[in-house]
Amino acid sequence: METYEFEGKTGEDAILAACSRLNLPREELDIEIIEPGSAGIFGLVGGRKAKIRVTVIQKTFEPTVEETEIPVAVDVPVTPEQHESTDTEEEFTAVGESGVAIAKEALENILALIPMEDTVVTAIQQDGTINLTIEGDKSGLLIGRKGRTLDALQFIVNKIVNKSLEKRARVLVDSENYRDRRKDFLLQMALKMGDKAKRIHKPVATNLLNPHDRRIVHLALRDDEELSTKGRGEGILKKVVIIPKKYTTSKSEKKDA
Repeated sequence: METYEFEGKTGEDAILAACSRLNLPREELDIEIIEPGSAGIFGLVGGRKAKIRVTVIQKTFEPTVEETEIPVAVDVPVTPEQHESTDTEEEFTAVGESGVAIAKEALENILALIPMEDTVVTAIQQDGTINLTIEGDKSGLLIGRKGRTLDALQFIVNKIVNKSLEKRARVLVDSENYRDRRKDFLLQMALKMGDKAKRIHKPVATNLLNPHDRRIVHLALRDDEELSTKGRGEGILKKVVIIPKKYTTSKSEKKDA
């Protein structure tokens, strides 16, 4: 893959320069911010020029977000002690307006440490989930490489809300519709990996995913009668193992033989 470096007055300017020079839309570029032109919290404060590294995404997979890693691990050993729950049974408590206000204020207080002009946080509770959206001309800088900055913000806000309410609530932090684009990518990835597992009759595993992303993969394949999914690993980031039913049946038959 070809990699290029660009500079600009801001990160957004550098990204626009990369799109113009390479004659490619932003969705076809894997963008890494080397120097966001700042030195404070989350690396977004300061007066230095922004510098980015850009990699042209291979069109073979046609991803809709910055990620280009397609998990392809195969022949994964599957034993009962390796499994966690399927991440779809986690119970979260719906909170009232006070909970939504706490989440919104927590995110606003964090963003206040990052002097970005015209940044606004909107909050709404839907299906028991508090959805916080960061809006602004340069809010895209808060996404980070592969959504890691956004995930960090979300993790902190969840901790604050859960501790304040003494309840297990779910808070999602989004910017520039990143979560929907990420969801589309994960759905496509899950279906492709599911087809591969059935084709080769062996389990396949994703890369390490956060709980929200794992849940999307589990739900994408839940109704496929030829597959089962299990989480594997320890800590917040875990893999999802996609197991063809024929594989588990054949393993049982060999054990009984």
